[in-house]
Amino acid sequence: MPVLNPVERTALLTAALRAAETRREDRLYEDPYAAGLVGEAGPELLREIREATFPPGRPRTLPSTPDYNAIRTRFFDDFLQDAARAPETTQIVLAPAGMDSRAYRLPWPGRVRYFEVDRQAVLDFKAERLRGAEPRVDHRTVAVDLTSDDWEDRLAAAGYDPSVPSTWLLEGLLYYIPEADAHRMLERVAAFSAPGSRIAADIVNAAALTLPHMRGLLDVFAGWGCPWVFGTDEPEALFAGYGFDVRAVQPGEPGADFGRWPDPVPPRAVREVRRVFFVHGRRR
Repeated sequence: MPVLNPVERTALLTAALRAAETRREDRLYEDPYAAGLVGEAGPELLREIREATFPPGRPRTLPSTPDYNAIRTRFFDDFLQDAARAPETTQIVLAPAGMDSRAYRLPWPGRVRYFEVDRQAVLDFKAERLRGAEPRVDHRTVAVDLTSDDWEDRLAAAGYDPSVPSTWLLEGLLYYIPEADAHRMLERVAAFSAPGSRIAADIVNAAALTLPHMRGLLDVFAGWGCPWVFGTDEPEALFAGYGFDVRAVQPGEPGADFGRWPDPVPPRAVREVRRVFFVHGRRR
């Protein structure tokens, strides 16, 4: 089995959460491939998260990871499907791809090229787990580390055209990388995206990294070797600095609720509360 680094192991957690969501009668989406992508570590990772989130004998104080993940997956499902319906959309990029199965479980127009960018170990693990499954799109994998100096060249070699609009999804990435790397990632994506390109990502606010009541969740990820290290209170400004006009919506707000977010959503003016943002918009 390929060796996955700590951040990549969180992709197994996501698969485990998606498999659990698929078993719910009130599921927000159906991912028939998630159970096969969980791997040996996935169930244990999910157990740790559930124990931290729902401690026995006392009220939950952490955000509900299962509900958050369900909403995030559905939100980005809808984002990508909406982008794919636009006639000008011919290329979609998932970076990193992780254990995502949208290329297999969602319908796509025949004009779309669907690129998954991730390290070779991740793509090998995924290919083995999905052996025999057929993608529903022109599916192209790009085996490269996103910190490398040449991922743009590798993506272009796979058929990506930076001169025409694209759609990018940076899911489960930005809060795991240092601030300088997050800025560099957005800078590089912007430079490799034509005007009109779409982008979506999730990111936490700064307080989510330090609030005492977040410790239980933060300690789990830190214990796995993949701490949360970057957050911003102004996601719109962060993306605007690289030419993207975006909106940021929080789980529980209109368009990012789906009847599942269990907690109040404080107004943006309220400080020192944890937040997660789903950012989505276009390149100027």
